[in-house]
Amino acid sequence: MRWLAAPLLALWLAAWLAAPVQAQPPFPPLPPALEQRAERLAHGLRCLVCQNQSLAESNAPLAHDMRNLIRSQLAEGRSDAQIMRFFEDRYGDFVRYEPPFKPITWLLWLGPFALLALGFAVLWRTVARRPRSRAPLTADERARAARYLDTGS
Repeated sequence: MRWLAAPLLALWLAAWLAAPVQAQPPFPPLPPALEQRAERLAHGLRCLVCQNQSLAESNAPLAHDMRNLIRSQLAEGRSDAQIMRFFEDRYGDFVRYEPPFKPITWLLWLGPFALLALGFAVLWRTVARRPRSRAPLTADERARAARYLDTGS
């Protein structure tokens, strides 16, 4: 009977993988003005699964749920600021593509400029420490150079 277990398991797995995926039901359409607001909000929020895409660009199930949540909150009459605050409270500042400028995000906003300023300071200091002109060769150095050039090596 053991020889029958592997083919049955393979058959069950193939049937399970071939089963159609149930699509999530679409959210009822909103008026055009609310749909534009929903789209703008979805572009301003980051997909927590993909992290490189906005909610509007992502096809992840979580992004779909978050877009539906935006639409339902717009249908309830909430403002854009209230919706953004809802997502920030739930997922933190990371959910926004442009995090707010506050003490916890100062390094995020000012860090690149600080590193650029540090790079320019190091470059300026390196250039400033270089000798402007070389001292003339001493007689001994000129003699050694002449011998080197005469021997051709």
